[in-house]
This record gives sequence, structure tokens and C-alpha cells, in this order.
Amino acid sequence: MRSRVGTPRLRVIRFGLGVVTPLVLLAACTAGPDYVRPAAPSSPAYRETPPDDAAWKSAQPQPVDGSVEPWSSFGDPALTALVTRAATANFSVAQADANYRAARAAVRLARAALFPNVSVAASASRSRNGSGSGAGGSTAENVHSVLLESSWEPDLWGGVRRSIESAGASAQSSEASLAAARLLVQAEVAQDYLALRINDELHDLLARSVASYETALKLSRSQFRAGTVSGSDVALATAQLKSTQTQLTDVAATRAQYEHAIAVLIGEPPARFALPAAPLTATMPAVPFGLPSDLLERRPDIAAAERQAAAANASIGVAQAAYYPVLTLSANGGDSLLGLVKWFSAPGRVWSLGSTLAQTVFDGGARRAQTDRAIAGYDAAVAAYRQTVLNGFQEVEDNLAILRVLEDEQGTEDEAVSASRDAERIALSQYRAGTTTFITVITAQNAALDNERSAVSLRGRRFAASVALVRAIGGGWNATALGDPLADRSSPSPRTP
Repeated sequence: MRSRVGTPRLRVIRFGLGVVTPLVLLAACTAGPDYVRPAAPSSPAYRETPPDDAAWKSAQPQPVDGSVEPWSSFGDPALTALVTRAATANFSVAQADANYRAARAAVRLARAALFPNVSVAASASRSRNGSGSGAGGSTAENVHSVLLESSWEPDLWGGVRRSIESAGASAQSSEASLAAARLLVQAEVAQDYLALRINDELHDLLARSVASYETALKLSRSQFRAGTVSGSDVALATAQLKSTQTQLTDVAATRAQYEHAIAVLIGEPPARFALPAAPLTATMPAVPFGLPSDLLERRPDIAAAERQAAAANASIGVAQAAYYPVLTLSANGGDSLLGLVKWFSAPGRVWSLGSTLAQTVFDGGARRAQTDRAIAGYDAAVAAYRQTVLNGFQEVEDNLAILRVLEDEQGTEDEAVSASRDAERIALSQYRAGTTTFITVITAQNAALDNERSAVSLRGRRFAASVALVRAIGGGWNATALGDPLADRSSPSPRTP
């Protein structure tokens, strides 16, 4: 009969990291090229540099909090509150934040490949041997075993480190993309809010015009009853009044659309959001546009594109590391025995240490293709980065030019508004005196309304260009805000509906 504490059938423990070979010393090697930021097209100054006395120029660019500060420079607390709310409540921003958190998790996943893989397993079984007859009948046995295994692939050629580098750069690109998404949403909120307030100004203008035209209609009717004018004057006055009332209704519909757009941007159903009509109190801000070289650090989309180029460069090293042999170190240990006593006793203990060096001899050109694909991916990322830089320069130049031209137009239009108001007043006085026709009054009134509408529109376009310029220069964001993707930093909590 076999003793219950006899020799175990199986017993293996893999432990340890105690095998050291000279090949481990090669772990300092890193395949692939080290990253250098690609050269980007630039110029020493913007072509559309404004004059020194321009209201929308600031002497020195000042880094500010991109979530609030640039928008508070418009001097409208309601605008500041809305863009601040959109930074956390907008669902597109929440999506970008989730993508960023996923990218950070990918960095931790890549980093895990630097460490050994350790697993443990325990098992128990019961078996019977023999026929069960005679004095030496069958014996039931309980077999218990524990198994500990460890394996490790040293990063001899830097493939894992390049993977971590690539994932880290991608995470920073996601972080910059999050900032870009937040900036885009805030700019849209600012654009829609200022357009809504300009719409309120236009509504007030049309309402005043309707009141003025109603007075003119009463005057024409009075003149008609007195027999001094024909019925055509009354018809013209009526047509002008009704046309302006129609425009007033159309303005109200446009305002509702702006209000609905703002509601969606701040994560609210349009039915639950309303902005009461109010005068436009915002002022033209001083925008610190700085130098073209500043733009490379201040626009999050440029930073995101540059980080993608860094990630693509590291991917070349990952592909090239596949050309070299892979060393695997393993350690096993365990114990297996009959019964439940004397765990890890000398007769039942088994262990082993080992190493494997593997090298792919033929792969049909797969590694060459992987490397070529990685190089092409890097070239594409560099081209995308340079194009993003050029697009950024164009946006700044465009809005600087628009602001410069609109500032000149505003002064001329203000003079036209003043002159047309005088003409309207004189025409009405002459009509009351009977020295001119109502056609002259209609012409003067239409000219006055057109010029005032143009003045309101120009003001709105200037605000829109200012918002676009704030966004074009990065909204106060700076690339130094990009952090270590492996640092223990809590990202903003996603919005819950």
C-alpha cells in the first residue's frame, strides 16, 4: 500500500527573477530614431499686424486660464458664465475627456510589459487505484498541488519602451484634443451668445422703426384726409410699416435658433433654457495674438498634431525592435502531495529555472512591411502637423485682417448713420410743411434703417472676428499644460445626465 505522504506525482513552483544573463545588459539599447520635433513653416511676424493703437491688440501675450479668462475679457458676466458651464457640461467635451482617459489607460497597459508576468494555480483531486479485492485492495488518494509560474521578457532592444513612448505621446495628443474640443465649444457659445445679443439690438432697432413708421402712417392719413396728398402716400406708408413688421418677426425666429444652439452647447434641452432679451454690454477685447512662433505652443490642435508625430516616430522603434531576438526568462516552483500535511516538504518540492532566446528567421517580409508602414505613418503625421500649423497661421491672419477692415468700416458707417438720421428728420419736417413728397420721406427712412442695420451688423461681425481670433491663438491655452500621462492626476469627471 502506498503511503498517503509518499512521493508526489507532480510538483512545480516557478518563482523568482534570479536568472541573470549577459544579454540583459543589452536592455539599454533602444531601436528606432529618437524624436526631434519636425520643423514647421513660420514667419517672423504676421502680415496683418495691426496698428499700435488698435483696440484689439495687446502688447505682450499673457498665458491665462483657457476655460475662463479670455472670455471674461469681453466684459459680459453672462457670457463668462455660459462658456465656463459649457467647458464641463458639453457632451462633446465629455466624449473627448473619455478618450483622454482611455489614452492614459493605454499608457499604463504598455508600461505593464516591462514587468514579469506571475501566475499561481492550485488544484485538488481524489483518485482510486487497484481492483478493490483482496487484502491489498484499492486505496483512495487525495492529491493537492500548488503551482507558481513567472516569466519575463527583458526589453533588450527598447521595443516596449518605444511602445510606452508612443502611447504617452498619443495620450498627450488626446489631452490637447480635449483642450481643443473645450475651446471649440466655448468659442461656439461665445459666437452664438454675442450673435443673440446683436439680434436683440437689431430687434430694438426694428421696433423703433416700426414705431416711427406708424407715426409716418398717421401723418400720411392726416394729410390725405386734409386733401393735401393722394392715397398713394398712405399706401406707401402702410407697405413700409408692414414690411418692417415682417422683418421684426423674422428677427424673433432667428433669436430662438441662437438660444436653442446655446442650450445644446451647455448640455441642456432647448425647452429648459431661456435667455431674456437684454442690451449688448460686451466690449471689444484686447486680444494678445503675439508672434507666429507663439502659436506653436498656444494652439491645442497644433500640440495634438505634434504629439501624434512623436507617437508615430516611436512606432518606428517598435517595428524595428521586431528584427532582434526575444529573450524569455522563466522560473517555476510548486508542491504536490498526498493528503493535507507537510506542504513544501523536501521530497515533494520541485522547481526549475530556464531561459529561451527566439529569433524569427523568415517572415515573408512582414517585419519590413511593418517598418515601412511605421515610417510612412510618421511622414503622414509630420505633414499633418505642418498643415495644422499653416491652418493656424491662416486663421490668425484672416481674423486680424477682418478686424482691421471692419474697424475702418465701422467709423465710416457711423458717419453714414448720423447723416441718414438727419436726412430722415429733414424729410419728415418738409413733408409736414407740404414742401416735399412722401417718396422723399420713404427714401430717407429706408436709408436710415439700412445704415443702422449695417452698423449693427458690422458690430456683430467685429465681435465674431474677435471670438475667432481668441480661438485662433488658443484661447489662453499653453502646451506646458500637457502633463505626464503616467502621473496620478485625476481628469475631470464626465458629466452625468
